[in-house]
Amino acid sequence: MSFHLRINGRPCDIEPRAGQCLRTYLRERGWFGVKKGCDAGDCGACTVHVDGEAVHSCLYPAFRAEGRSVTTVEGLAGPDGELHPVQRKFLDAQGFQCGFCTAGFLMTTVALEQEKGTARDDGKVEDLPRAFKGNLCRCTGYRAIEDAVRGVTHTERPRAGEAVGKSPGAPAGSRIVTGTAWYTFDVEIPGLLHMKLLRSPHPHARILAIDTSAAQRVPGVHAVLTHEDAPGTLYSSARHEHPAQDPDDTRVLDDTVRHVGQRVAAVVADSERAAEEGCRRIEVTYELLDHVTDPEEAMRPGAPVIHAGKGAAERIARVENNVAGEAHGETGCVREGFAEAAVVHEATYRTQRVQHASLETHGCVAYFEPKEGGTGERLTVRSSTQTPFLTRRALCALYGLPEDEVRVVAGRVGGGFGGKQEMLTEDIVVLAALRLRRPVKLEYTRAEQFHGATTRHPFTVTIKAGARADGTLTAIQMRVVANTGAYGNHGPAVMFHSVGESFSVYRAPHKKVDAFSVYTNVVPAGAFRGYGLGQVTFALESAMDELARRLGMDPLDFREKNIIGPGDHLTGPVGEEEDLHIASYGLAQCLATVRRAIARERPDDGVPPGWLAGQGAAVAMTATGPTGGHYADAAVTLLADGTYDVAVGTAEFGNGTTTVHQQITAGALATTLDRVTVRQSDTDVVRHDTGAFGSTGTVVAGKAVLLAAQALARRLTTFAARYTDVPRHLCVLGADAVDCAGRTLTLKELHEAALRGGGLGEVSAQGHWGGSPRSVAFNAQWFKVAVDPDTGETKILRSVHAADAGKVMNPLQCRGQVEGGVAQALGAALFETVRTDERGEVTTAGFRRYRLPQYADVPRTEVHFMETTDAIGPLGAKSMSESPFNPVAPALANALRDATGLRFTELPVTRDRLWLAMARAAGRA
Repeated sequence: MSFHLRINGRPCDIEPRAGQCLRTYLRERGWFGVKKGCDAGDCGACTVHVDGEAVHSCLYPAFRAEGRSVTTVEGLAGPDGELHPVQRKFLDAQGFQCGFCTAGFLMTTVALEQEKGTARDDGKVEDLPRAFKGNLCRCTGYRAIEDAVRGVTHTERPRAGEAVGKSPGAPAGSRIVTGTAWYTFDVEIPGLLHMKLLRSPHPHARILAIDTSAAQRVPGVHAVLTHEDAPGTLYSSARHEHPAQDPDDTRVLDDTVRHVGQRVAAVVADSERAAEEGCRRIEVTYELLDHVTDPEEAMRPGAPVIHAGKGAAERIARVENNVAGEAHGETGCVREGFAEAAVVHEATYRTQRVQHASLETHGCVAYFEPKEGGTGERLTVRSSTQTPFLTRRALCALYGLPEDEVRVVAGRVGGGFGGKQEMLTEDIVVLAALRLRRPVKLEYTRAEQFHGATTRHPFTVTIKAGARADGTLTAIQMRVVANTGAYGNHGPAVMFHSVGESFSVYRAPHKKVDAFSVYTNVVPAGAFRGYGLGQVTFALESAMDELARRLGMDPLDFREKNIIGPGDHLTGPVGEEEDLHIASYGLAQCLATVRRAIARERPDDGVPPGWLAGQGAAVAMTATGPTGGHYADAAVTLLADGTYDVAVGTAEFGNGTTTVHQQITAGALATTLDRVTVRQSDTDVVRHDTGAFGSTGTVVAGKAVLLAAQALARRLTTFAARYTDVPRHLCVLGADAVDCAGRTLTLKELHEAALRGGGLGEVSAQGHWGGSPRSVAFNAQWFKVAVDPDTGETKILRSVHAADAGKVMNPLQCRGQVEGGVAQALGAALFETVRTDERGEVTTAGFRRYRLPQYADVPRTEVHFMETTDAIGPLGAKSMSESPFNPVAPALANALRDATGLRFTELPVTRDRLWLAMARAAGRA
């Protein structure tokens, strides 16, 4: 049989395999711009054109492309490399963050313009909600994508030394829009083997026997790995600078399974198909054990003990009660505080499991490369991780390997949101690679992402708060129960952090907390944007609104009366670290911004007839980095051609750190951005880096880059003064040269002179920062909503977000972080939920059943930045990646309370829940 098609104008006659989809066919031909996001036609990341028509290539059988012309994102540019007009629009508008979905949006937009003929002078494309129904973005909040489609230009090209505070495009922008930015699996590795995992069908069971003989006979299978092949070492999949923050309760492969979906065995084969067949042929004999899925039940006497045999040595607080960690504390006396109160609000609030839903799923590939000098091999792990250095450290400890024999590198990461602050695939892949001495790949399916990765922690928060008649808070008391699932990765740390800044943002003389992180037989929870603060803030800000209403006070007046001030000491009932400070204060500005937004409103603007209207606000405070230290190293080097090389360990996953690091360097060295290149997220690049989490890409890694660039500037000016025999203070570093008393040396000449004997050797400098002391960032969110009492439909009429990010390094990029955070939080507030059945099995294991915010769901948020300069952060900057998420759900709940008169204490506030509550209140149900 002959098979012919054209891919991006090139002939191809390789026949597809039986049942092969077009996506895998194209990627096997090296067209890596076609991404895998769902394999179900739900996300659009794999969109290509077949004879000019946009299709989801994961659903399109490859054989149907016979005789057709297929165009991928790589084929949009002209023969001379000139960008397609739509690619140029996305580049100029910075219509992306991590960029994993961008190719799909580009291909959809191009097809839409061709279909409707709307590539007109005004650049408008109509009906975008319908057009983008098949494309998902988890990062941007869609505003930047809309701007790109409509031809809005945002990108700035600042002059030498003036990059900080401007909005230049991302260094990888051109590669993202052309599909040539390589993510984890966008590489060709000869001899690659594929891994698939057999997962537990039971919530709690002991493995009595595993028969792998039939699996090993499957053609193409190279190895079947079970707990008998894995090290017995206990560890945590969570990645922190200090591993003691997490319980050591996990094995690579365990002889006890503790949730449906836990990995039981791994099959490594020539193809995914053979590996899947091998998994089907493994026979496992289980002894079923009692299980528990409710954390309150799990803490009661007589409940099944999920981690029997472990205890204090593994840093588990009370194994017999399934308590992974707990915190208790009191300042003052809450009993006295409530006695002083004129009003008291007490209620229980619940938040649900939420999936990170990064479009690039978890995965890695491990292979061996020759060592420098050709003496032996070393292991390289290419992974979708936020923590390359911590992952290397964990792998070396697990397998007894020296760190210089292991390299971990992250390509561009397709979204993280905390989910990739875990070691979920690297441990098992390295086990196979060490056994077989062959390259091995494991890439999660979308279903595995739901039942085999992690989620946000579900919280139950019982809060009691009291205030005097004049609105002064007297006491706040909380009981917090976090469901950490089957394993304690991040559990105690999330629990402790959740009652930190959330409590501290309000002054009250009497505070008390009892918090528990509890094991259950469900999919493990882990790090998620906000790290517990969003869950507790939902309860706290709802309670503040209720107190204000019962006192007859304006909710903003009530907050202004009780929030901390710029000179206040940060204290909470469980204690605050000494290194946490209010190094800049913008919370009052945030509330003033909300007031101005409200003042511009008229009651009936945008409200459909017969609908109920309301408004609500909430505030939040977040530390600009995690506790216990967060470290980054950076190196900046003047190269022989007069350009600069920046080496930094932090990963780029849409957080924009690469752009900021480039801007910081250009500013410190008074040069232009095109003269600065950044290398990153590779353990070969620099010394240690804790990783890209906890909003540290700017405030920690950025500070290290700043120190390195400043040190290099001093070295260059000092050398130039010595070289030209003039005083050091007369030297000025410029865009392309160093001027010394009227004599100008180009940077290239300066570099050559240094290498000839100026004593500098390699003209570079190092920077190191430890993330301490830490400052705090502030956010306020306000919504105006309309609710249809007959259907429960909610429309967000206005969304305003005020953010105190200190000196904003890149306004457009920071705006995108806020918009994306608001959009993600709205999904969690309105409809996202990972559902489990009575056995703890995830029943929403795909985007078709787990609804993510689409273009049509997300309002255009007005983003306002406060005018503050931080005393700790680099050049006055603070973090703004995690914090926008935290005040969104309570602000929406407060707006719904204002509109309907009903207090919703459980998330998500879905349309059916909203309608049912209104019907009950009206006596209709």
